[in-house]
Amino acid sequence: MTKEQLNHYKKIIMEKRAALLQELDRLKSSGLNTSMKDTSGDHSSYAFHMADQGTDTMDREQQYFFASREGNLLYHLNLALERIERGEYGMCVGCGKEISAERLEAVPHARLCIECKSKEERQKIK
Repeated sequence: MTKEQLNHYKKIIMEKRAALLQELDRLKSSGLNTSMKDTSGDHSSYAFHMADQGTDTMDREQQYFFASREGNLLYHLNLALERIERGEYGMCVGCGKEISAERLEAVPHARLCIECKSKEERQKIK
């Protein structure tokens, strides 16, 4: 892979990484780290209505799911940046062959070629 191609993929990864960090900050500021009482604005000692508590709990769980998913993707983007720095980017860790440009455009943090990824997915199903 040429230095120009590496810089192209590094730019894509860095842009995705910046967007993810921004999204994680948004999730954090939207109440991920506050209690149900804090988010409601109610500072009384009376109990909430069960339906309101259920909605708040569902919203909080959804935010945790999104934060977890975004954090996982951030981890994989960081690994891809490390592979670029080590000169290993674009090579399949499964078979050692070069990962196609089409795959890297679609999934710039890919560590497996399409054949090895398909094989991995089939093994997960069994």
